[in-house]
Amino acid sequence: MSTMQVRTGAPDGTPKFSGKGLKTGQLGLLAVVVIGISTIAPAYVLTSTLGPTVQSIGVHLPAIFIVGFIPMFLVALGYRELNADTPDSGTTFTWVTKAFGPYLGWIGGWGLLAANIIVLSNLAGVAVDFFYLFLAQITGQDAIADLTGIRWLNILTCLVFVGAAVWVSCRGVKTTKAVQYALVGLQVAVLAWFVIAAFSRIQQGSAAGAVAFSWDWFNPFAIESFSAFALGLSLSIFAFWGWDVCLTVSEESRNGRRTAGLAAAVTAVVVLGMYLLGAIATVMFAGVGTEGLGLNNADISENVFAALAAPVMGPFAILLSLAVLSSCAASLQSTFLSPARSLLAMGYYKALPEKFATVHPTYRSPVFATVVAGVISAGFYSLMRIISDNVLNDTIMALGLMICFYYGLTALACVWYFRHSAFRSVRNVVFRFLAPLLGGIGLVVVFLQTAVDSWDPAFGSGSEILGVGLVFVIGVGIIALGVLVMFIVRRTHPGFFRGETLRRDTPALEVAD
Repeated sequence: MSTMQVRTGAPDGTPKFSGKGLKTGQLGLLAVVVIGISTIAPAYVLTSTLGPTVQSIGVHLPAIFIVGFIPMFLVALGYRELNADTPDSGTTFTWVTKAFGPYLGWIGGWGLLAANIIVLSNLAGVAVDFFYLFLAQITGQDAIADLTGIRWLNILTCLVFVGAAVWVSCRGVKTTKAVQYALVGLQVAVLAWFVIAAFSRIQQGSAAGAVAFSWDWFNPFAIESFSAFALGLSLSIFAFWGWDVCLTVSEESRNGRRTAGLAAAVTAVVVLGMYLLGAIATVMFAGVGTEGLGLNNADISENVFAALAAPVMGPFAILLSLAVLSSCAASLQSTFLSPARSLLAMGYYKALPEKFATVHPTYRSPVFATVVAGVISAGFYSLMRIISDNVLNDTIMALGLMICFYYGLTALACVWYFRHSAFRSVRNVVFRFLAPLLGGIGLVVVFLQTAVDSWDPAFGSGSEILGVGLVFVIGVGIIALGVLVMFIVRRTHPGFFRGETLRRDTPALEVAD
Protein backbone atom coordinates (compact mmCIF):
# COMPACT_ATOMS: atom_id res chain seq x y z
CA MET A 1 0.00 0.00 0.00
CA SER A 2 1.46 3.37 -0.95
CA THR A 3 -0.12 4.99 2.11
CA MET A 4 2.14 2.92 4.35
CA GLN A 5 5.17 4.98 3.38
CA VAL A 6 6.60 7.42 5.90
CA ARG A 7 7.32 10.99 4.92
CA THR A 8 10.70 12.14 6.18
CA GLY A 9 11.75 15.65 7.01
CA ALA A 10 15.29 15.35 8.41
CA PRO A 11 18.47 14.90 6.38
CA ASP A 12 19.33 11.66 8.17
CA GLY A 13 16.00 10.15 7.19
CA THR A 14 14.46 10.25 10.69
CA PRO A 15 10.68 10.19 10.23
CA LYS A 16 9.00 13.52 10.86
CA PHE A 17 5.49 12.25 10.27
CA SER A 18 4.06 8.76 10.50
CA GLY A 19 2.21 7.24 7.58
CA LYS A 20 -1.05 8.62 9.00
CA GLY A 21 0.39 12.14 9.12
CA LEU A 22 0.94 12.27 12.91
CA LYS A 23 4.08 14.09 13.99
CA THR A 24 6.57 11.63 15.48
CA GLY A 25 9.00 11.95 18.39
CA GLN A 26 6.97 14.50 20.40
CA LEU A 27 6.61 12.55 23.65
CA GLY A 28 9.21 11.01 25.97
CA LEU A 29 8.65 8.37 28.66
CA LEU A 30 7.67 10.83 31.41
CA ALA A 31 5.20 12.63 29.15
CA VAL A 32 3.52 9.36 28.12
CA VAL A 33 3.29 8.20 31.77
CA VAL A 34 1.73 11.54 32.74
CA ILE A 35 -0.80 11.23 29.92
CA GLY A 36 -1.53 7.67 31.06
CA ILE A 37 -2.12 8.73 34.68
CA SER A 38 -4.19 11.65 33.44
CA THR A 39 -6.43 9.38 31.37
CA ILE A 40 -6.99 7.00 34.29
CA ALA A 41 -7.72 10.07 36.48
CA PRO A 42 -7.13 8.65 40.00
CA ALA A 43 -8.95 11.44 41.83
CA TYR A 44 -12.02 11.11 39.61
CA VAL A 45 -11.97 7.30 39.79
CA LEU A 46 -11.73 7.23 43.57
CA THR A 47 -14.59 9.67 44.11
CA SER A 48 -16.88 7.93 41.62
CA THR A 49 -16.12 4.24 42.31
CA LEU A 50 -15.44 3.93 46.04
CA GLY A 51 -19.14 4.10 46.87
CA PRO A 52 -20.40 1.54 44.33
CA THR A 53 -17.47 -0.78 45.06
CA VAL A 54 -18.02 -0.70 48.83
CA GLN A 55 -21.71 -1.40 48.25
CA SER A 56 -20.77 -4.60 46.43
CA ILE A 57 -17.79 -5.92 48.42
CA GLY A 58 -17.70 -3.98 51.69
CA VAL A 59 -14.34 -3.14 53.26
CA HIS A 60 -12.34 -5.35 50.90
CA LEU A 61 -11.32 -2.47 48.64
CA PRO A 62 -7.57 -3.21 48.84
CA ALA A 63 -8.19 -6.84 47.86
CA ILE A 64 -10.35 -5.98 44.89
CA PHE A 65 -7.94 -3.31 43.65
CA ILE A 66 -5.06 -5.77 43.76
CA VAL A 67 -7.08 -8.54 42.09
CA GLY A 68 -8.27 -6.09 39.43
CA PHE A 69 -4.70 -4.95 38.85
CA ILE A 70 -3.45 -8.47 38.08
CA PRO A 71 -5.38 -9.15 34.83
CA MET A 72 -4.87 -5.56 33.73
CA PHE A 73 -1.11 -5.83 34.22
CA LEU A 74 -1.00 -9.18 32.42
CA VAL A 75 -2.94 -7.69 29.53
CA ALA A 76 -0.60 -4.68 29.53
CA LEU A 77 2.32 -7.05 28.98
CA GLY A 78 0.54 -8.46 25.93
CA TYR A 79 -0.12 -4.94 24.65
CA ARG A 80 3.58 -4.19 25.04
CA GLU A 81 4.50 -7.17 22.84
CA LEU A 82 2.00 -6.17 20.17
CA ASN A 83 3.20 -2.57 20.22
CA ALA A 84 6.84 -3.63 19.90
CA ASP A 85 5.90 -5.64 16.82
CA THR A 86 3.35 -3.27 15.29
CA PRO A 87 3.20 0.23 16.82
CA ASP A 88 -0.07 1.69 15.60
CA SER A 89 -2.51 4.29 16.91
CA GLY A 90 -5.34 1.87 16.10
CA THR A 91 -4.19 -0.51 18.90
CA THR A 92 -7.08 -2.96 19.48
CA PHE A 93 -8.61 -2.41 16.04
CA THR A 94 -5.32 -2.92 14.21
CA TRP A 95 -3.96 -5.80 16.29
CA VAL A 96 -7.18 -7.82 16.50
CA THR A 97 -7.66 -7.41 12.74
CA LYS A 98 -4.14 -8.74 12.11
CA ALA A 99 -4.74 -11.68 14.45
CA PHE A 100 -8.38 -12.65 13.95
CA GLY A 101 -9.45 -10.89 10.75
CA PRO A 102 -11.50 -7.80 9.85
CA TYR A 103 -14.80 -8.66 11.53
CA LEU A 104 -13.48 -9.21 15.05
CA GLY A 105 -11.00 -6.39 14.50
CA TRP A 106 -13.76 -3.94 13.61
CA ILE A 107 -15.96 -4.91 16.56
CA GLY A 108 -12.95 -4.74 18.88
CA GLY A 109 -12.31 -1.21 17.65
CA TRP A 110 -15.98 -0.42 18.22
CA GLY A 111 -15.68 -1.65 21.83
CA LEU A 112 -12.71 0.64 22.42
CA LEU A 113 -14.50 3.60 20.86
CA ALA A 114 -17.70 2.98 22.82
CA ALA A 115 -15.89 2.65 26.14
CA ASN A 116 -13.90 5.83 25.59
CA ILE A 117 -16.83 7.88 24.37
CA ILE A 118 -19.01 6.78 27.27
CA VAL A 119 -16.34 7.52 29.87
CA LEU A 120 -15.89 10.94 28.32
CA SER A 121 -19.53 11.66 29.12
CA ASN A 122 -19.06 10.32 32.64
CA LEU A 123 -15.97 12.47 33.19
CA ALA A 124 -17.87 15.52 32.06
CA GLY A 125 -20.70 14.65 34.46
CA VAL A 126 -18.39 14.48 37.48
CA ALA A 127 -16.67 17.66 36.33
CA VAL A 128 -20.04 19.43 36.33
CA ASP A 129 -20.72 18.36 39.94
CA PHE A 130 -17.35 19.54 41.19
CA PHE A 131 -17.46 22.74 39.15
CA TYR A 132 -20.56 23.93 40.98
CA LEU A 133 -19.25 22.63 44.31
CA PHE A 134 -16.05 24.57 43.70
CA LEU A 135 -18.01 27.74 42.93
CA ALA A 136 -20.08 27.24 46.09
CA GLN A 137 -16.96 26.87 48.21
CA ILE A 138 -15.29 29.93 46.69
CA THR A 139 -18.35 32.19 47.08
CA GLY A 140 -19.64 30.74 50.36
CA GLN A 141 -23.05 30.26 48.72
CA ASP A 142 -23.98 26.62 49.41
CA ALA A 143 -27.00 26.85 47.12
CA ILE A 144 -24.73 27.05 44.07
CA ALA A 145 -23.70 23.39 44.61
CA ASP A 146 -27.34 22.40 44.11
CA LEU A 147 -27.39 23.83 40.60
CA THR A 148 -26.00 20.55 39.32
CA GLY A 149 -29.41 19.02 40.05
CA ILE A 150 -31.08 21.27 37.46
CA ARG A 151 -31.12 18.93 34.50
CA TRP A 152 -30.98 21.43 31.64
CA LEU A 153 -28.21 23.44 33.31
CA ASN A 154 -26.28 20.28 34.10
CA ILE A 155 -26.42 19.18 30.46
CA LEU A 156 -25.50 22.64 29.16
CA THR A 157 -22.48 22.84 31.46
CA CYS A 158 -21.42 19.37 30.38
CA LEU A 159 -21.53 20.45 26.74
CA VAL A 160 -19.25 23.39 27.54
CA PHE A 161 -16.70 21.10 29.23
CA VAL A 162 -16.73 18.66 26.32
CA GLY A 163 -16.35 21.50 23.85
CA ALA A 164 -13.33 22.90 25.71
CA ALA A 165 -11.69 19.47 25.87
CA VAL A 166 -12.24 18.91 22.14
CA TRP A 167 -10.65 22.28 21.38
CA VAL A 168 -7.49 21.49 23.38
CA SER A 169 -7.25 17.97 21.93
CA CYS A 170 -7.53 19.28 18.39
CA ARG A 171 -4.38 21.33 18.95
CA GLY A 172 -2.25 18.18 19.15
CA VAL A 173 -0.25 16.22 21.72
CA LYS A 174 2.23 19.06 22.34
CA THR A 175 -0.54 21.22 23.79
CA THR A 176 -1.95 18.16 25.56
CA LYS A 177 1.40 17.47 27.22
CA ALA A 178 1.72 21.02 28.58
CA VAL A 179 -1.79 20.95 30.04
CA GLN A 180 -1.34 17.50 31.58
CA TYR A 181 1.83 18.26 33.54
CA ALA A 182 0.02 20.98 35.48
CA LEU A 183 -3.29 19.18 36.02
CA VAL A 184 -1.81 15.78 36.95
CA GLY A 185 0.70 17.38 39.32
CA LEU A 186 -2.13 19.18 41.12
CA GLN A 187 -4.32 16.11 41.58
CA VAL A 188 -1.47 13.89 42.80
CA ALA A 189 -0.35 16.51 45.34
CA VAL A 190 -3.86 17.08 46.71
CA LEU A 191 -4.62 13.34 46.90
CA ALA A 192 -1.46 12.92 48.98
CA TRP A 193 -2.66 15.76 51.21
CA PHE A 194 -6.08 14.12 51.58
CA VAL A 195 -4.58 10.75 52.58
CA ILE A 196 -2.25 12.33 55.15
CA ALA A 197 -5.08 14.50 56.56
CA ALA A 198 -7.42 11.50 56.84
CA PHE A 199 -4.86 9.42 58.73
CA SER A 200 -4.12 12.41 60.97
CA ARG A 201 -7.78 12.92 61.91
CA ILE A 202 -8.19 9.19 62.56
CA GLN A 203 -5.24 9.27 64.92
CA GLN A 204 -6.68 12.34 66.67
CA GLY A 205 -10.02 10.56 67.11
CA SER A 206 -11.96 13.18 65.12
CA ALA A 207 -13.33 10.79 62.47
CA ALA A 208 -16.92 9.94 63.48
CA GLY A 209 -17.26 6.79 61.36
CA ALA A 210 -13.70 5.55 61.73
CA VAL A 211 -13.00 1.82 61.56
CA ALA A 212 -9.80 0.06 62.54
CA PHE A 213 -7.46 -1.15 59.82
CA SER A 214 -7.47 -4.91 59.20
CA TRP A 215 -5.28 -7.08 56.99
CA ASP A 216 -8.46 -9.02 56.21
CA TRP A 217 -9.32 -6.18 53.82
CA PHE A 218 -6.67 -7.67 51.52
CA ASN A 219 -8.36 -11.10 51.45
CA PRO A 220 -10.49 -11.51 48.28
CA PHE A 221 -11.85 -14.85 49.54
CA ALA A 222 -13.71 -13.06 52.31
CA ILE A 223 -16.08 -11.45 49.79
CA GLU A 224 -19.48 -13.02 50.29
CA SER A 225 -20.35 -14.23 46.77
CA PHE A 226 -18.84 -14.63 43.33
CA SER A 227 -21.41 -12.21 41.88
CA ALA A 228 -20.35 -9.57 44.39
CA PHE A 229 -16.72 -10.36 43.62
CA ALA A 230 -17.33 -10.08 39.86
CA LEU A 231 -19.10 -6.74 40.28
CA GLY A 232 -16.32 -5.41 42.49
CA LEU A 233 -13.71 -6.71 40.05
CA SER A 234 -15.52 -5.08 37.13
CA LEU A 235 -15.42 -1.74 38.95
CA SER A 236 -11.77 -2.31 39.84
CA ILE A 237 -10.92 -3.02 36.21
CA PHE A 238 -12.63 0.22 35.27
CA ALA A 239 -10.49 1.96 37.88
CA PHE A 240 -7.29 0.90 36.10
CA TRP A 241 -8.61 1.40 32.61
CA GLY A 242 -6.94 4.06 30.49
CA TRP A 243 -3.29 2.98 30.46
CA ASP A 244 -3.72 1.83 26.85
CA VAL A 245 -3.67 5.48 25.76
CA CYS A 246 0.11 5.09 26.19
CA LEU A 247 0.04 2.69 23.22
CA THR A 248 -2.30 4.95 21.25
CA VAL A 249 0.38 7.67 21.10
CA SER A 250 3.18 5.27 20.10
CA GLU A 251 3.43 6.85 16.64
CA GLU A 252 3.98 10.25 18.30
CA SER A 253 6.48 9.09 20.94
CA ARG A 254 10.25 8.89 20.86
CA ASN A 255 11.33 5.27 20.47
CA GLY A 256 7.64 4.42 20.30
CA ARG A 257 8.14 0.65 20.13
CA ARG A 258 9.69 0.63 23.61
CA THR A 259 8.46 3.82 25.28
CA ALA A 260 4.73 3.23 24.88
CA GLY A 261 4.73 -0.30 26.33
CA LEU A 262 7.01 0.63 29.24
CA ALA A 263 4.90 3.70 30.03
CA ALA A 264 1.74 1.57 30.20
CA ALA A 265 3.29 -0.80 32.76
CA VAL A 266 4.73 2.05 34.87
CA THR A 267 1.39 3.86 34.81
CA ALA A 268 -0.52 0.80 36.08
CA VAL A 269 1.91 0.23 38.99
CA VAL A 270 1.91 3.90 40.08
CA VAL A 271 -1.89 4.07 40.00
CA LEU A 272 -2.19 0.87 42.07
CA GLY A 273 -0.18 2.52 44.85
CA MET A 274 -2.38 5.61 44.74
CA TYR A 275 -5.56 3.55 44.90
CA LEU A 276 -4.44 1.42 47.84
CA LEU A 277 -3.49 4.45 49.93
CA GLY A 278 -6.61 6.37 48.96
CA ALA A 279 -8.97 3.46 49.59
CA ILE A 280 -7.50 2.55 52.99
CA ALA A 281 -7.56 6.16 54.19
CA THR A 282 -11.15 6.66 53.03
CA VAL A 283 -12.54 3.45 54.54
CA MET A 284 -10.76 4.02 57.85
CA PHE A 285 -12.03 7.61 58.06
CA ALA A 286 -15.62 7.25 56.80
CA GLY A 287 -16.46 3.63 57.55
CA VAL A 288 -18.99 1.62 55.55
CA GLY A 289 -22.21 2.66 57.24
CA THR A 290 -25.43 3.64 55.49
CA GLU A 291 -25.83 7.02 57.20
CA GLY A 292 -23.82 10.23 57.26
CA LEU A 293 -20.39 9.87 55.69
CA GLY A 294 -20.60 6.07 55.54
CA LEU A 295 -19.57 4.77 52.13
CA ASN A 296 -22.77 2.70 51.89
CA ASN A 297 -24.85 5.86 52.07
CA ALA A 298 -26.57 6.00 48.69
CA ASP A 299 -26.75 9.80 48.88
CA ILE A 300 -22.98 10.20 48.65
CA SER A 301 -21.90 7.04 46.78
CA GLU A 302 -21.96 8.73 43.39
CA ASN A 303 -19.41 11.34 44.47
CA VAL A 304 -17.65 10.39 47.71
CA PHE A 305 -15.08 13.20 47.86
CA ALA A 306 -17.80 15.86 47.61
CA ALA A 307 -19.01 14.67 51.04
CA LEU A 308 -15.61 13.94 52.58
CA ALA A 309 -13.72 17.05 51.49
CA ALA A 310 -14.70 19.33 54.39
CA PRO A 311 -14.59 16.72 57.19
CA VAL A 312 -11.11 15.56 56.13
CA MET A 313 -9.39 18.72 54.90
CA GLY A 314 -11.30 21.39 56.81
CA PRO A 315 -10.78 24.89 55.37
CA PHE A 316 -8.67 23.39 52.57
CA ALA A 317 -11.58 21.27 51.28
CA ILE A 318 -11.74 23.48 48.24
CA LEU A 319 -8.42 22.00 47.13
CA LEU A 320 -9.93 18.51 46.93
CA SER A 321 -12.79 19.84 44.85
CA LEU A 322 -10.26 21.57 42.62
CA ALA A 323 -8.19 18.37 42.38
CA VAL A 324 -11.16 16.26 41.26
CA LEU A 325 -12.23 19.00 38.88
CA SER A 326 -8.70 19.14 37.43
CA SER A 327 -8.60 15.33 37.31
CA CYS A 328 -11.81 15.26 35.29
CA ALA A 329 -10.65 18.10 33.06
CA ALA A 330 -7.27 16.45 32.45
CA SER A 331 -8.77 13.05 31.73
CA LEU A 332 -11.58 14.51 29.65
CA GLN A 333 -8.96 16.11 27.43
CA SER A 334 -6.40 13.29 27.30
CA THR A 335 -9.03 10.56 26.86
CA PHE A 336 -9.96 12.12 23.53
CA LEU A 337 -6.58 10.94 22.24
CA SER A 338 -7.67 7.31 22.17
CA PRO A 339 -11.00 7.40 20.28
CA ALA A 340 -9.74 10.09 17.93
CA ARG A 341 -6.66 8.10 16.94
CA SER A 342 -8.62 4.85 16.72
CA LEU A 343 -11.06 6.54 14.36
CA LEU A 344 -8.06 7.88 12.45
CA ALA A 345 -6.69 4.35 12.07
CA MET A 346 -10.06 2.95 11.02
CA GLY A 347 -10.34 5.65 8.38
CA TYR A 348 -6.73 5.11 7.29
CA TYR A 349 -7.28 1.39 6.76
CA LYS A 350 -10.60 2.14 5.03
CA ALA A 351 -12.80 0.56 7.68
CA LEU A 352 -14.63 3.89 7.98
CA PRO A 353 -15.06 6.86 5.60
CA GLU A 354 -11.68 8.33 4.62
CA LYS A 355 -12.66 11.68 6.17
CA PHE A 356 -11.70 10.12 9.52
CA ALA A 357 -8.15 9.66 8.22
CA THR A 358 -7.57 13.39 7.73
CA VAL A 359 -4.99 15.16 9.90
CA HIS A 360 -4.80 18.92 10.51
CA PRO A 361 -1.87 20.30 8.51
CA THR A 362 -0.66 22.53 11.36
CA TYR A 363 -1.50 20.68 14.58
CA ARG A 364 -0.98 17.22 13.09
CA SER A 365 -3.99 15.90 15.01
CA PRO A 366 -7.13 14.11 13.73
CA VAL A 367 -9.45 17.08 14.17
CA PHE A 368 -12.47 15.60 12.38
CA ALA A 369 -12.29 12.35 14.38
CA THR A 370 -11.90 14.30 17.63
CA VAL A 371 -14.94 16.46 16.93
CA VAL A 372 -17.05 13.41 16.04
CA ALA A 373 -16.03 11.71 19.31
CA GLY A 374 -16.96 14.86 21.22
CA VAL A 375 -20.37 15.20 19.59
CA ILE A 376 -21.27 11.56 20.25
CA SER A 377 -20.03 11.75 23.83
CA ALA A 378 -22.03 14.89 24.59
CA GLY A 379 -25.12 13.39 22.99
CA PHE A 380 -24.77 10.19 24.99
CA TYR A 381 -24.46 12.08 28.27
CA SER A 382 -27.50 14.21 27.51
CA LEU A 383 -29.58 11.12 26.73
CA MET A 384 -28.42 9.21 29.79
CA ARG A 385 -29.02 12.17 32.11
CA ILE A 386 -32.61 12.26 30.88
CA ILE A 387 -33.15 8.49 31.18
CA SER A 388 -31.45 7.74 34.50
CA ASP A 389 -31.35 9.58 37.81
CA ASN A 390 -28.17 7.69 38.69
CA VAL A 391 -26.40 8.01 35.35
CA LEU A 392 -22.86 8.04 36.72
CA ASN A 393 -23.11 4.72 38.55
CA ASP A 394 -24.92 3.01 35.68
CA THR A 395 -22.39 4.09 33.08
CA ILE A 396 -19.43 3.11 35.27
CA MET A 397 -20.84 -0.40 35.71
CA ALA A 398 -21.56 -0.68 31.98
CA LEU A 399 -18.04 0.53 31.21
CA GLY A 400 -16.64 -2.42 33.13
CA LEU A 401 -18.40 -4.70 30.64
CA MET A 402 -17.00 -2.99 27.57
CA ILE A 403 -13.50 -2.69 29.01
CA CYS A 404 -13.41 -6.41 29.77
CA PHE A 405 -14.67 -7.08 26.25
CA TYR A 406 -12.09 -5.21 24.22
CA TYR A 407 -9.13 -5.70 26.58
CA GLY A 408 -9.85 -9.42 26.76
CA LEU A 409 -10.20 -9.66 22.99
CA THR A 410 -6.89 -7.83 22.47
CA ALA A 411 -5.08 -10.06 24.97
CA LEU A 412 -6.31 -13.21 23.24
CA ALA A 413 -5.35 -11.68 19.90
CA CYS A 414 -1.80 -11.34 21.25
CA VAL A 415 -1.70 -15.06 22.03
CA TRP A 416 -2.92 -16.00 18.55
CA TYR A 417 -0.82 -13.44 16.70
CA PHE A 418 2.41 -14.72 18.28
CA ARG A 419 1.45 -18.40 18.25
CA HIS A 420 4.35 -19.31 15.94
CA SER A 421 6.99 -17.61 18.11
CA ALA A 422 5.48 -18.03 21.58
CA PHE A 423 7.58 -21.08 22.53
CA ARG A 424 10.91 -20.07 21.05
CA SER A 425 12.21 -18.75 24.39
CA VAL A 426 11.23 -18.58 28.05
CA ARG A 427 10.64 -14.86 27.66
CA ASN A 428 8.19 -15.43 24.82
CA VAL A 429 6.34 -18.09 26.81
CA VAL A 430 5.79 -15.60 29.64
CA PHE A 431 5.06 -12.40 27.72
CA ARG A 432 3.50 -13.65 24.48
CA PHE A 433 1.56 -16.63 25.82
CA LEU A 434 0.99 -16.99 29.56
CA ALA A 435 0.51 -13.34 30.56
CA PRO A 436 -1.96 -12.34 27.83
CA LEU A 437 -3.75 -15.72 27.96
CA LEU A 438 -4.39 -15.57 31.70
CA GLY A 439 -5.26 -11.88 31.60
CA GLY A 440 -7.59 -12.33 28.65
CA ILE A 441 -9.40 -15.34 30.13
CA GLY A 442 -9.82 -13.49 33.43
CA LEU A 443 -11.44 -10.52 31.73
CA VAL A 444 -13.72 -12.73 29.62
CA VAL A 445 -14.97 -14.48 32.78
CA VAL A 446 -15.70 -11.14 34.46
CA PHE A 447 -17.48 -9.94 31.31
CA LEU A 448 -19.75 -12.99 31.16
CA GLN A 449 -20.59 -12.96 34.88
CA THR A 450 -21.31 -9.23 34.90
CA ALA A 451 -23.45 -9.51 31.74
CA VAL A 452 -25.61 -12.20 33.37
CA ASP A 453 -25.98 -10.27 36.63
CA SER A 454 -26.68 -6.90 34.98
CA TRP A 455 -29.84 -8.21 33.28
CA ASP A 456 -31.52 -7.54 36.64
CA PRO A 457 -32.29 -3.80 37.10
CA ALA A 458 -31.28 -4.14 40.76
CA PHE A 459 -27.68 -4.61 39.61
CA GLY A 460 -27.40 -0.88 38.96
CA SER A 461 -29.51 2.08 39.94
CA GLY A 462 -32.79 0.24 39.35
CA SER A 463 -33.35 1.98 36.01
CA GLU A 464 -34.64 -0.34 33.31
CA ILE A 465 -35.82 -0.50 29.72
CA LEU A 466 -38.61 -3.03 29.09
CA GLY A 467 -37.69 -4.82 32.32
CA VAL A 468 -33.99 -5.16 31.44
CA GLY A 469 -31.42 -3.45 33.65
CA LEU A 470 -29.97 -0.24 32.20
CA VAL A 471 -26.43 -1.46 32.87
CA PHE A 472 -27.00 -4.48 30.59
CA VAL A 473 -28.70 -2.31 27.95
CA ILE A 474 -25.74 0.09 27.88
CA GLY A 475 -22.95 -2.47 28.08
CA VAL A 476 -24.18 -5.39 25.98
CA GLY A 477 -26.59 -3.33 23.89
CA ILE A 478 -23.88 -1.03 22.57
CA ILE A 479 -21.70 -4.01 21.59
CA ALA A 480 -24.69 -5.52 19.75
CA LEU A 481 -25.31 -2.16 18.09
CA GLY A 482 -21.69 -2.28 16.92
CA VAL A 483 -22.35 -5.55 15.08
CA LEU A 484 -25.28 -3.93 13.26
CA VAL A 485 -23.23 -0.84 12.34
CA MET A 486 -20.38 -3.09 11.16
CA PHE A 487 -22.59 -4.83 8.61
CA ILE A 488 -23.85 -1.47 7.38
CA VAL A 489 -20.26 -0.23 6.99
CA ARG A 490 -19.34 -3.43 5.13
CA ARG A 491 -21.72 -2.45 2.33
CA THR A 492 -19.93 0.87 1.77
CA HIS A 493 -16.34 -0.25 2.56
CA PRO A 494 -16.09 -3.86 1.37
CA GLY A 495 -12.33 -3.67 0.71
CA PHE A 496 -11.41 -3.70 4.40
CA PHE A 497 -13.66 -6.69 5.09
CA ARG A 498 -12.11 -8.57 2.16
CA GLY A 499 -8.68 -8.10 3.76
CA GLU A 500 -7.43 -5.72 1.08
CA THR A 501 -6.33 -2.83 3.33
CA LEU A 502 -5.18 -4.50 6.57
CA ARG A 503 -4.06 -8.06 7.16
CA ARG A 504 -1.39 -9.94 9.08
CA ASP A 505 1.37 -9.26 6.55
CA THR A 506 0.62 -5.52 6.24
CA PRO A 507 3.92 -3.81 7.14
CA ALA A 508 4.07 -1.89 10.42
CA LEU A 509 4.27 1.88 10.37
CA GLU A 510 7.66 3.33 11.20
CA VAL A 511 8.04 5.32 14.43
CA ALA A 512 10.76 7.67 15.61
CA ASP A 513 13.75 6.19 17.45
